[in-house]
Amino acid sequence: MFTAAARLAVDEKQERQLRALVSSGKTPQKIALRARIVLLAGQAVPNHAIAGRLGTSRPTVLLWRQRFELPGVSGLLSDASRPGRKKAISPEIIKQVVETTLRTKPRGATHWSTRTLAKALKLSRMTVQRIWRQHDLQPHRVEKFKLSRDPHFVEKLRDVVGLYLDPPDKALVLSVDEKSQIQALDRTAPLLPLRPGIPERQTHDYKRHGTTNLYAALSMLDGSVIGQCLPRHRSQEFIRFLKRIDTQTPPELDLHLVVDNSSTHKSPPVKRWLTRHRRFHLHFTPTSSSWLNMVEAFFGQLTRKRIRRGSFQSVPELIAAIHEAIDEHNKHPKRFVWTKDADMILAKIQRCKEALGTAH
Repeated sequence: MFTAAARLAVDEKQERQLRALVSSGKTPQKIALRARIVLLAGQAVPNHAIAGRLGTSRPTVLLWRQRFELPGVSGLLSDASRPGRKKAISPEIIKQVVETTLRTKPRGATHWSTRTLAKALKLSRMTVQRIWRQHDLQPHRVEKFKLSRDPHFVEKLRDVVGLYLDPPDKALVLSVDEKSQIQALDRTAPLLPLRPGIPERQTHDYKRHGTTNLYAALSMLDGSVIGQCLPRHRSQEFIRFLKRIDTQTPPELDLHLVVDNSSTHKSPPVKRWLTRHRRFHLHFTPTSSSWLNMVEAFFGQLTRKRIRRGSFQSVPELIAAIHEAIDEHNKHPKRFVWTKDADMILAKIQRCKEALGTAH
């Protein structure tokens, strides 16, 4: 319920001025609207009724009633002054915020927040936020890294990166790895569907129905994938997958496979099989360097798009979903392009070691 507003006091002279503003074809529309509001308010028309009749809002009616009361008609002819530009932050304050963020930590915490730093430096939270944004500082974020201790790191790095950037003639480069122990998880209740403003929802608990292991070979030529799901992760299964690669690639091409240092890739049965199949050549990434194996990018894509939010009532259902995802990928494969050469990577690793203060 709206309380009826008191009649606005408008004398005869003011009323004539207001009607002249309304009737003049030279009056800006916003000023004519203000004059109509005051005329109706002078007739004791309720504020909500004025708003409805003139197609405006009640706060607007209240504003121009108030602006008329003191200066009269002249209060309707101009807008109120607006605040100017934000006051510039001095270079000294910017330097203080940046240095404090980079070189110190608050007591009892691992990193600064905008509020804690603003309180410590006696600044506003928005000032700290603006400076952080300008200098791309994000103290709340942390990323993980791992340095390889492989004594042959440089040699292996140059070998693998060389394959990516300058593959041999009459050869196909394949990035090969296993995504092991993929679980067939079945949610304990059906998914709640996506709705406007509400994401798809699933229960946090689930039932386990077993696992499978995906062997995949990503072609560095066109981005297509050869995939096979096998029940275990042993040398026998790796050899079975090598046989599939052998049958699904042109027989006249040499095959250069980038693999990690898993024992299944170096076992005596695998070595004997490779001896009999001379077109296969294995190139090992350094230890703790899975980022060098490009098929990991495909595994990440598969996990995000098909596995993580899936619900599977059996291992065969999970395997069918994986093979379907690979088939869809291969209809329009996208090449994964390696861009950095070995020297660029080694320089970045050296900078990281220097930042850590280590020589290893």
